[in-house]
Amino acid sequence: MPWLQLELETRPEEAELLSDLLSEAGASAVTFQDAADQPLFEPPLGTTPLWQSTRVIGLFEADSSMEAVLDYLQSRLTDQPMPAWHLNPLEDRDWVRAWMDDFKPMQFGEQLWICPTGFEPPKPEAVNILLDPGLAFGTGTHPTTAMCLRWLDAHPPTGQRVIDYGCGSGILAIAAGLLGASHIDAVDTDPQALLATGDNAAKNRLEGRISPWLPDDFPATPAPLLLANILAAPLMSLVPLFARLVETGGDIVLSGIIENQAEDVMACYRETFDIHIHQQQDEWICLAGQRKS
Repeated sequence: MPWLQLELETRPEEAELLSDLLSEAGASAVTFQDAADQPLFEPPLGTTPLWQSTRVIGLFEADSSMEAVLDYLQSRLTDQPMPAWHLNPLEDRDWVRAWMDDFKPMQFGEQLWICPTGFEPPKPEAVNILLDPGLAFGTGTHPTTAMCLRWLDAHPPTGQRVIDYGCGSGILAIAAGLLGASHIDAVDTDPQALLATGDNAAKNRLEGRISPWLPDDFPATPAPLLLANILAAPLMSLVPLFARLVETGGDIVLSGIIENQAEDVMACYRETFDIHIHQQQDEWICLAGQRKS
């Protein structure tokens, strides 16, 4: 067995420290898992929330001295006890490839597809987004992203300037670009998301048409289309800004909203937008509307 997997169960406030220590101890990869089946529905914008019971998993080569790894962890955890741990052998596999094997080409609407590396586009003549799973949010698998992609497929922004606010991986910006947008401003609070957006734009030959921005640097020029796939709370706080960013008669698409939040979000937008529920998938809602005069 060429791999060993060390699992430690801990609290979220200690998970990042354990992740760093496992990396220092020689782990080839470190991941987090939910240890208690706790859903996370509404994390604050720009955060990476963890579960109340978090499993931190380090992947080590089989010839690693796990006794030395555990001794190192204990020596660095001077102010807290060693968490409960389990050591499991793993079969020899390409773990990155195995993980990505679950990520297949997906269709959204009539002509829009997402195709990961290693797959031939099922329809070469379609609009194919080349995108792999990564650290930044947004691969099309979540209902909030899927509904925005279907909206774009049905309303291609040909020749328009587009704002993707809360761009994550850049998936919506890339979709807009491949569907004919003239330029896309991709805004996010997370620098990692902006790096991912830039990389994914280059992979899709859109680097000259997608501009990644931190919110404070964004020039805030109004556009005929704004997409925001974030969460209900920030969406409600961003109404004044979005009212300035969308041209009169322009379109707005809002996602990341749980069903019981939809009416509150629409109430915040009704003064400046004709807003309605565009689509629902599972418990998630996507809103769409136009900027009033």
